[in-house]
Amino acid sequence: MKGMSTVFDLEEELKKLPASPGVYLMHNDRDEIIYIGKAVSLKNRVRQYFQSSRNKTAKIEQMVSHIAWFEYILTDSELEALVLECNLIKEHRPRYNTMLKDDKSYPYIKATVGEDFPRLMFSRDSKKDGKSRYFGPYTSAGAVKDTLELIHKLYRIRTCSRVLPRDIGKERPCLNYHIKQCSAPCQGYISKEEYRASFDQALDFLSGKYGPLLKSLEEKMEEASRQMEFERAIEYRDLLSSVRQVAQKQKITSSAQEDRDIVALARDEADAVVQVFFIREGKLIGRDHFHLRAATAEDDGEILDSFVKQFYAGTPFIPRELWLQWPVPDETVIGQWLTAKKGQKVKIVVPKKGQKERLVELAARNAALVLSQDKERIKREEQRTRGAVRQIADLIGIQGVRRIEAYDISNTSGVESVGSMVVYEDGRPKRSDYRKFKIRTVQGPDDYASMREVLTRRFSHGMRELEETEEELGSFTRFPDLIMMDGGRGQVNIALGVLRELGLEIPVCGMVKDDSHRTRGLYYENRELPIDRHSEGFRLVTRIQDEAHRFAIEYHRSLRGKEQVHSVLDDIPGIGPARRKALMRAFGDIESVRSADEESLAAVPGMNRGAARAVYQFFHSKKE
Repeated sequence: MKGMSTVFDLEEELKKLPASPGVYLMHNDRDEIIYIGKAVSLKNRVRQYFQSSRNKTAKIEQMVSHIAWFEYILTDSELEALVLECNLIKEHRPRYNTMLKDDKSYPYIKATVGEDFPRLMFSRDSKKDGKSRYFGPYTSAGAVKDTLELIHKLYRIRTCSRVLPRDIGKERPCLNYHIKQCSAPCQGYISKEEYRASFDQALDFLSGKYGPLLKSLEEKMEEASRQMEFERAIEYRDLLSSVRQVAQKQKITSSAQEDRDIVALARDEADAVVQVFFIREGKLIGRDHFHLRAATAEDDGEILDSFVKQFYAGTPFIPRELWLQWPVPDETVIGQWLTAKKGQKVKIVVPKKGQKERLVELAARNAALVLSQDKERIKREEQRTRGAVRQIADLIGIQGVRRIEAYDISNTSGVESVGSMVVYEDGRPKRSDYRKFKIRTVQGPDDYASMREVLTRRFSHGMRELEETEEELGSFTRFPDLIMMDGGRGQVNIALGVLRELGLEIPVCGMVKDDSHRTRGLYYENRELPIDRHSEGFRLVTRIQDEAHRFAIEYHRSLRGKEQVHSVLDDIPGIGPARRKALMRAFGDIESVRSADEESLAAVPGMNRGAARAVYQFFHSKKE
């Protein structure tokens, strides 16, 4: 690997590049990896970035302008370089690489075919062990669960982790045997050959071969009916219905009984959506879409190339064929890589006509539909969040609003007064920055004084942190662009007074309510401004107001609960927080603690004889 020297001389380092395969990593001036690529010849590929060319896209020009230095890793072959490139991209997620936005983990059914008494298990593990066979991917964990449950009813495959035949007869059979969902090989109730025959039938079922099973279940149902064993007949009827439902979900797409994935994309200026149809044994078992950030890629084939590398690096099942919408630059080496992963030949096909091309076009239309729907969803979300913030800012006449903080006070007749601070950034709640305040200096129900304490503590704390360090330590160091108070003139004036005392200038507006406790407008700079109740800005104001109130109420409620426990148990000598929690865990409520005898109290973890006597005497002396 080539590392960065104290002063990186670009021209000199370019001259030193070897004409060998490898992976190169581009760094910016903050030492961040911004791009990772592979090359058959590092010398030729890396030098291209720094040569003037009219064919260079604007996105690549932008990326190159941020390169401060580069390093590289030599490999023995282009295939090794591809594998290393996949691993490094997944680890570092560079800004200018085309990246999968949604790192999905699919559920599979794993068949442990290498065991003497094999099992079928739920799996998300992408690491193939060479001794297992995978079925899927399934688009939901629920689908895997339902399929496994049906298989266990049909074929009675074991689910336990016992090592067989070593552990045969060592323990009693589990519940699955008694409810007829396991043939109990752990007891030797079924031979290895009989069990393997049932297991192979289960594999045929997972492969989509339903005909023999449907015929067998129909015959057993009819025979049970003839024998007037109606309960058994109903069981077979229900199983038959379940198998038919599974079979109907799988649409025949090809007469050739092959495993293949069909991959196509739709894109716009910044993003792309890839649609994948999963076909197993000639049947469409599912489909899914994936969002990518198309950073420097201009060509559709480059995007598909990046997707294939990232997706199949993390999936345990590799199909026999991969049908792609466009040719990909690294088709040959990707084919070699997938073949090595699968252990048998994998074909990459770009269909040009007939049924194959129509299926790829269908995947592309689905990708375009997803992209269009997502754009509409993003547009609606933009209106609901950033658009709503802009409406509020325009109404009160300020600019540059991103972070909004809102405050509320909660108390019960002045007891356990608390304050809440909620934070919204770009119209979305930022719950990691929420803060709670237990009022320390105010006695009685004085909301104005309580609010003054809350705001003083919040902004004094933030100013101290800023003075102590130039780095941001937390939410207190980030001051808001707008403060929203749960009230009108009085609350706003309290906030403005605190800010003046601290020498801060932050806009403050109040959320004014009518007599029915509904928001009617905003109070800003001594004026009440009406707000359109049908606007997104109004909806955001009410969400912020409700959230501040909810957060304060929840904190107040939790303190009231603690105070109730404290008033009874924490007044007992020798009973601190740890013993109080232990008593409540052991007895559940105060009344049970009150009625317990000394022996029971002393038996609680963390208690001793003296503490138990103190608790017992505390409650019984009160009774007397």
